[in-house]
Amino acid sequence: MLKGKTSIGFEYGIDQDVLDDYDLVEAIGELDTNPLAITKIVDLLLGKEQKEALKELIRKEHGKVSVTVLTSQITEIFQNHGETKK
Repeated sequence: MLKGKTSIGFEYGIDQDVLDDYDLVEAIGELDTNPLAITKIVDLLLGKEQKEALKELIRKEHGKVSVTVLTSQITEIFQNHGETKK
């Protein structure tokens, strides 16, 4: 289990098997041509519970979840772990 904390305080745990998942690699590969693939990446990387926790942390007063902030948090998670770069 890879554990960490992002710069905004999101604490996460990622099963190392997730990083060896072809579906995750495929979704990452789709980002160049389909920016909406980020939704699949978030689901596969974090799972439902952690995804909802991250969204609530990011959610603004008006109820909207910033795609920019969410994407930057996912990028930060990948950058925090050498294993996730493979």
